[in-house]
Amino acid sequence: MTGAGITVPPSRGPAPFARWPWLAATAVGCVAVAVVVVTFPLGSMARQLDAQNIASTLVALVFAAVGWLVAVRQPRNWMGWLLLVGGLLVALNFAASYYTELVYRDGDHLPLGAVALLLQPSWAPGIVSFGLAILLFPDGRLPSPKLRWVLRVYLGVGALWSAGTVGITIGAIAVGHVRVDSTGNLVSLDHPHGATEWWGIVQIVFFALLIGVAVGSLAGQVVRFRRSAGERHQQLKWLLSGIVVAMPGLALSIAFGDATTGFPALVGGFGFALVAAMPLGIGVAVMRYRLFDIDRLISRTLAYGAVTALLAGAYVGLVLLSTRELAFSSEVAVAVSTLAAAAAFSPVRRRVQHFVDRRFNRARYDADLIVAAFAGRLQDATDPDATTLDLSTTVQRALEPAHLSLWTAEAGS
Repeated sequence: MTGAGITVPPSRGPAPFARWPWLAATAVGCVAVAVVVVTFPLGSMARQLDAQNIASTLVALVFAAVGWLVAVRQPRNWMGWLLLVGGLLVALNFAASYYTELVYRDGDHLPLGAVALLLQPSWAPGIVSFGLAILLFPDGRLPSPKLRWVLRVYLGVGALWSAGTVGITIGAIAVGHVRVDSTGNLVSLDHPHGATEWWGIVQIVFFALLIGVAVGSLAGQVVRFRRSAGERHQQLKWLLSGIVVAMPGLALSIAFGDATTGFPALVGGFGFALVAAMPLGIGVAVMRYRLFDIDRLISRTLAYGAVTALLAGAYVGLVLLSTRELAFSSEVAVAVSTLAAAAAFSPVRRRVQHFVDRRFNRARYDADLIVAAFAGRLQDATDPDATTLDLSTTVQRALEPAHLSLWTAEAGS
């Protein structure tokens, strides 16, 4: 096609190799979904499908889903591939654990038990992938060349750990001495003794290094957050907010990890579900989707969390006071306390939201002050031109739009 002396070659569409990242990411994602789907009937057969195991399996699926989205949109960014593969490996760990328990503990005659036994420790390289995602956030590159030695040591120890699990597992299969515990773990790996006692020392070193690199990476990101500005600042805020939500959830899941029924099991499952905040935060930050909504999200979360805690405490206090001190019946006490909590919700929420915005969302707090000041000036305004200029200045200061246009109707129109 020609025009004005310029020749434009015909479009040939995307290059064939451009489709390979999409195909590879989709293939891995489909495998992850298939593994998660298979996990539930296997867990039911092994009688291990409690709230925490369900939540952890779904969280692994969230990691894989976010990783797939980033990988297909930004195939050159290692973040997506790390999350995708890590989610697949963790999901594979649960499916393999249930399978090995059925084969080697319950005595079910299922095929490929040895393969499941080899895949069962896949949680370790999966967690290594998540640690790398924090270290390489947000563009898949090290924040500083000085950290190359940390990356090499981290990858080297992770590879040695994986090789050790494979070697010990193959040895147990070869001699025909395979024993698994109630969670499907190979006893010689999970509780090393005798000939594999050395493995306990290796695991201590591995976990110490894993925790050290994770804490160091997180500390480095905090330092970068304090020194950054603009878009990178918002990206790091999403990452750190996701981690801040995920860490208490992980602590709850560990604290209630042994509970399989009742309320403690639900608390453990809820805790593990909070871990999904980490991949979701990473996904929003890397994709730069609604990046600048983080301040509003943080302020709303803090405000409603504080309001819920205050009203719950007031509700319990009113019920106890009315039933024990004032001798009301329990039904009347509950009804009165419910009405009091409902009536107090709006004023308490406004005051708490105002306090939280003042401390954690200064942009909105300052914008509210600017708009309130403009409303006060507008009551005494008489000059239309001055009011128009004041309105434009107020909108610019409060919202900071990229472009501002103001149309006014002509008099008598």
